Amino acid sequence: MKKMTIKAYAVKHKLSIFNVVKMTKSGQVPTEIVEEEGRDVVYILIDDAIEKKVDKMIVPQEQKAPYSLRKENERLKKEIEKLRSEIMALKKRL
Repeated sequence: MKKMTIKAYAVKHKLSIFNVVKMTKSGQVPTEIVEEEGRDVVYILIDDAIEKKVDKMIVPQEQKAPYSLRKENERLKKEIEKLRSEIMALKKRL
């Protein structure tokens, strides 16, 4: 079994260090704490079976929908128009 630091693991899987720390705290990845130079260093144990399981949990960047500000802006404009028409209908009732 290989060992890898949290930072190296984050770089390898293109994750934030915060997310890797959350994974270690929740027990999703096995860890080992080693004392080096008076500090406790957390190492992630690399195992093929666990790596396959973690790879399935990580959403690849390509699968995420591209974010378009123009599309979002158009959607919000339509929502504003809908709300304005509802306000006008309520004003007419009063």
